[in-house]
Amino acid sequence: MTTVINTPRSDNGDGNAGWVVAVIILLAVVGIGAYFWVNYRRAAVPPAPNGTNINVTIPAPTGGTQNNSYTP
Repeated sequence: MTTVINTPRSDNGDGNAGWVVAVIILLAVVGIGAYFWVNYRRAAVPPAPNGTNINVTIPAPTGGTQNNSYTP
């Protein structure tokens, strides 16, 4: 006579791997979203504080016609 022993399979073997994959995907999505939010948002730049001297150098035009009739 043969004795057959059936042991029940544990149900907690595959659930943890699914959670790990879900957390990794969630972190990747949040990281990519944060990257694009910081680099590509079009927020207004705060104004310069009072007393700040901003120097802008504009090169002289080359070629074309000159209109020197403007006198302030």
